Order: sequence, then structure tokens, then C-alpha cells
Amino acid sequence: MSVQNRIVKVQKRNRALVRFDEERIRRAILRAAGSIGGFRHDLLPGINDRIFDLCRSDDEIARFLSDIVVVCLNSDVRHLTSNFPPTIETIQDEVLHTLHSYGFQNTADAFACYRWGRHWLREGSITNSAFGGNGFPAKGIQDTLETNEKLGCHTVEGLNEIVRTGRTRTLVESSLAAYEASLDEAEAKVIGRINAGDPLRMIWVSGPSSSGKTTTTVKLTERLRRKGLRFLMLNLDDYFWSLVEHPTDWINDRNYETPEAMDIQLLNQHLKELLEGKTIEKPVYSFKEGRRLAPKPIRLEPDQILLLDCLHGLYPPITEGIDPKFQFTLYIENQNALLEGDGSDRRLTRFTDVRLLRRMLRDARHRNHSPLLTLLHWHYVRVGELFSIIPLSGLADHVINGGFPFELPALKPFFDGPGSLLPRIEDLLPYPGFLDAHIRLDRLRSLLDSIAGLPMEQLTGLDLIPGDALLREFIGGSTIQIPHNE
Repeated sequence: MSVQNRIVKVQKRNRALVRFDEERIRRAILRAAGSIGGFRHDLLPGINDRIFDLCRSDDEIARFLSDIVVVCLNSDVRHLTSNFPPTIETIQDEVLHTLHSYGFQNTADAFACYRWGRHWLREGSITNSAFGGNGFPAKGIQDTLETNEKLGCHTVEGLNEIVRTGRTRTLVESSLAAYEASLDEAEAKVIGRINAGDPLRMIWVSGPSSSGKTTTTVKLTERLRRKGLRFLMLNLDDYFWSLVEHPTDWINDRNYETPEAMDIQLLNQHLKELLEGKTIEKPVYSFKEGRRLAPKPIRLEPDQILLLDCLHGLYPPITEGIDPKFQFTLYIENQNALLEGDGSDRRLTRFTDVRLLRRMLRDARHRNHSPLLTLLHWHYVRVGELFSIIPLSGLADHVINGGFPFELPALKPFFDGPGSLLPRIEDLLPYPGFLDAHIRLDRLRSLLDSIAGLPMEQLTGLDLIPGDALLREFIGGSTIQIPHNE
């Protein structure tokens, strides 16, 4: 379609003014779609299918979406004056708003991850070799897909056949063994650096929400303690700002998923002081009261290593001014590669959907937080991880895959039948314009409907899935201490 555009200039990041070029917007949107295999991965009947009916190619869809971006930019009258043109960041914000508004969620995620990866590249926080593009680790996914294919569980259809024929035990044992082997590699890297003379004083375990950081932290430190290492754990939740500094949004929710939800400056100062051998007055945060209570003095002993389990452990401002030689960073993400259906369309199930199911279950069982609220909150989770977690994963010293081919069958019983924790479609009726939540719920329902679940009795006992398995952090029955589940 043809749209009226009265914007003449764009302000670059160095404040220079250049000619506004709608074609650059179209190309950026098209590249983001191409990086995930095309717009077809965002086709949603009843939401954006008419766009696909009208546009015969990805190029035409990108043109339609870029036209919408131009319309939105022109709606701000300030942009029509020569001395107040839109900035590059404003245009990118509008691209994401447009993609989300029309249900192009996967394309938006790819665009956002690439955008913030480029940001950290310009900041000098990452190098070209650590730049993760659209956040989809193609080689790692392909390797996992090939491993799963050998086990016959690289497709939903193949996984269901394993579950129905009672061959799940081999799948559980092999995938848990791969996870434990990766932990052994992390242990070897830490010990190797210490033996090489590195003054290692901090270990970070980072990764997106519900990726399994806590269990991984416990298991890694158990290994390292057997090697004689001593630890001091710092609970970074204590650095949250008080509730009065966390304003609520239109559904009375708060964004705790951004690194700025914490007092970054105080945390950075305390980390430096601990490494210098000083005693700090660590804040103690009360979630019940929504504020910090009286501080607690702590000190890092000369033979101790500071242990930090944190969503944003790779976020550069947290460790600004701290030499990397003092730090070891481990990154964990749920990256089990599973093709939908029989695999013929080569569409992968989404890692973020599995993590959302994990968090729904954990929040309902251990935090008295309804799955509906978790679903409505998830857009904050996704924005935060696409800004300060996933684009920085290339900085990690070691990466662990915390996803398992048997976990969807293990999660299914909790979201099926009379006691299902999955929100109902009618639960979203009070939120008719909240497209993000509607899309995620539809996708979860479709995914779970396609999965053959394990019997609940196999999950309540520890015979099939051992008590120290990472998934126990979410389904319950863990035989290791999970602090946030206490």
C-alpha cells in the first residue's frame, strides 16, 4: 500500500542527521524474518492470516510492516519538524511495536536480539566472535538435533512413540548423562584456571528465567567443594529496589526482569569491596514488605570464591571495573531441539515456551503465584532476556544445555486434565488487547495437545527421574536443596 510520509531526516546515534529511508526499515524487517526461516513461522490464523492472504511473498509482508512503521512515526508531530527527527532507537522501537502488534512474535524476538547484540558490540562489551546474531545458536541446535535423532526423539511424533512404548528410561538416562558431563567440563575449566595461576575469586551462573540456574549452581559447587574450594554465596535478590521505586503497569504488574530492577551501582561497589577483602553492609530484602531491612555485614575470606546465581550475570555494568581474570562465567539455557509433528516442516518447538511452562509450575507450587499471572508477566521476561542475557551469552566461559528431550512428557500431566495449571482461554477475556499473552497461550495449548504425557505416578516417585535431576527443581521431589523453593 502507499502511505503518506512527511519525515525527512533521521538522527543517528552520533546525533548527525541523514535522509530518512523507508527501504532500510523494510530490509531490516526482512532480514529478521529470514534469520528464522521466513515469516511463515509467525503465521497465526485469526490474528495475522489476512496479511498472508494479501501479501504473496515475504518481501511484500516486510513492505506492509515497514509502511505501518512509517505511519506510526508520522503520528508523532514532533518528528515532522526539521530539528526533532526520529532517532535510530525510536525507529527500532517502532519496528518492534509493529511486529508485536500484528503477532509477528518470532520475527520481533530475532530483531530485538540482533539489535541489542549490535548495541553491546558498539559498547565494546562483546567482540564479533561473541556476537550471537538473532540469538539462535544454529550449530548448537543442529548438534542437539542430530543427537536426538539418533535417539529417535528429534520430532514430537518420535518422542510420543518412545513414551507410548515405555522406552522413556533410556532417554532420561542418556540426556541426564549429557548434562552431568557438561557440568564435569565446567568443573575441569574452573580447576584448570586455578591450577594455571588465575586469581579466580568469582563464579557466575547466568541464564534466562527457569533455565535451571539454581540446580546447576548447587551441582557445580558440590563438585568444586570436593576439590577443596570454599564459597561465599551472595543473594542478588537483596539488591532489588523497594516497591515504591517499582511502579505498576496497566495490569498492576511490576517489571523485576530488567537489570535496572536492582541497585546496580551498589552491587558493583560491593563486589569490588569484597574482592579487596573489605567487609560490606549487604542489604537484606523483604519480599513480604517490599523493601530492604537492616543490612548484614559479610566478608569474603582470602580462600573463598564468591558464588553468584543471577539472571543478568553477564550484564557488563554489574562487573564494570572488575578484571575478567577474577571471574568464571557459566551460561545455561534450555536448548533441547525438538521438531514439531513429524518434522516435515522443520519447525522447532520454542525453548521459551518450555521455560514458561517450567515457571508456571514453579510459581504455582512454590510461590503462590497463579499461572495466569505468570503468563501475563512473561512479556517482561522476554524483553529482559533479549536485552541483557541472550545477546551476551557469547561472553560465557562455558555453556550448558539445560533442556531435556523427556521434559515435555514430564510437564504434560501438570497441565492436563481436571487439575490442569494451564490458564483457560476465558481467563484472558479481561485482557482482550493483550496479544502477547493470547499468542503464548494458544501456542502452549497446541504444543501440549501434541505431546504424550508420562503417568503422574512415574513423576511422584524417583525411579524414572532421579531426585537430583534439574527438572525436579520445577516438577517437585528434588533431593537437593533448592533455596527459592523452600
